[in-house]
Amino acid sequence: MAAAVAALALAAPLAACGSDEGGTPVLNFYNSPVQNMQTVVDRCNAEAAGKYKIVYQVLPRTADDQRVQMVRRLAAEDDSMDILGMDVTWTQEFASADWIREFTGDIKAEVENGTLQPALASAQYEGKLYAAPNNTNVQLLWYRKDLVPTPPRTWDEMIRMSQELKSQGKPYQIMTMGAQYEGLVVLFNSLVASAGGHVVDDAGKKAVMDAGTVQALEVLRNFATAGVTSPSFSNAIEDDVRRAFQDGGGAFQLNWPYVWASMQEDAPDMAAKVGWATYPAIDANTPSRTTIGGSEQAVSAYSKHPDLAFDAIRCLRGPASQKYLAINSGQAPSIEAVYAEPEMAKAYPMRETLLEELKTSAPRPRTPAYQNLSTVVAAELSPLSSVQPQRTADSLRSSIQAAIDSKGVLP
Repeated sequence: MAAAVAALALAAPLAACGSDEGGTPVLNFYNSPVQNMQTVVDRCNAEAAGKYKIVYQVLPRTADDQRVQMVRRLAAEDDSMDILGMDVTWTQEFASADWIREFTGDIKAEVENGTLQPALASAQYEGKLYAAPNNTNVQLLWYRKDLVPTPPRTWDEMIRMSQELKSQGKPYQIMTMGAQYEGLVVLFNSLVASAGGHVVDDAGKKAVMDAGTVQALEVLRNFATAGVTSPSFSNAIEDDVRRAFQDGGGAFQLNWPYVWASMQEDAPDMAAKVGWATYPAIDANTPSRTTIGGSEQAVSAYSKHPDLAFDAIRCLRGPASQKYLAINSGQAPSIEAVYAEPEMAKAYPMRETLLEELKTSAPRPRTPAYQNLSTVVAAELSPLSSVQPQRTADSLRSSIQAAIDSKGVLP
């Protein structure tokens, strides 16, 4: 917090946004840029009928920049912030710093009712609920049906299929995120979870890096050195992967479900050739587990209108809002019942596979120091071709412990 306050003092002042208008309380809703979110805000304001007015304050596009702005304001106890749209990785940090309020009573019961359990777990800290999951996400395996009639079940099988396609002179690349950023940490975490491994202990205070993590590192090293990735793999982020795959550059893609809507709009001929399946496993006898993503909504500890902010969240992340954003903006709902809505069939033809993965999805390492942990993991894993499984695991154990103890590299 001290570092954040110092950064705030050095930064240009961030203007306080909004004040109560003519007696109507203003609730500032800080959230990432989401297509059609303003429509949701407008509907919720209409339903509030003058009880309050939600103002959508759009944060920068990247998650790191969003977090920096929020941390600066919260560290300065900025009371112009009311509702916080958060990445799932921030809950532990914000709750441990007492920056967000606990959900209790009726609103807690309402959020817990029908929300997918892994998404709900991401909103908890020390057994208490501090946020309401707004949308959720996991990566799927996308594959070319015209090249691979049956999708691979394991990483080894996928690599062999890719090598066979390469030998035949056909599109063969396995495309996913390999740049030194959070996307690489997600890839690592999904394989660790699939191997039954642990990066940190359940309390989030001790680095573990057990045999499962070593096995995950072996798979990553084999993948990176098998000649099946693109030349730009070590610099690839989500959108690079999406565009390259829909342009016909690969046979397999590991990416979030938003790529389907993009293919439908930008490359419908390619979309007709693409199928989806669950994320490949490490062992054919053990189902894979993929890293859960998504966003949450919380109430700032410094809000002047906390009760109204909790009430507004009922509408902002309620079933109607989640359904609207799922169909119109590609956000996967965190409320399970929304997937059964008839309109979801066209927007999410992969919804059964998505739900299957969501129900068994894995959290990222649960620690208030996650941002530090993510930074050091991405740095040590990049590039994946240089990974030496046991040695890298041992090095990561020391680096992660330093990050947890705030002795390592700060974001």
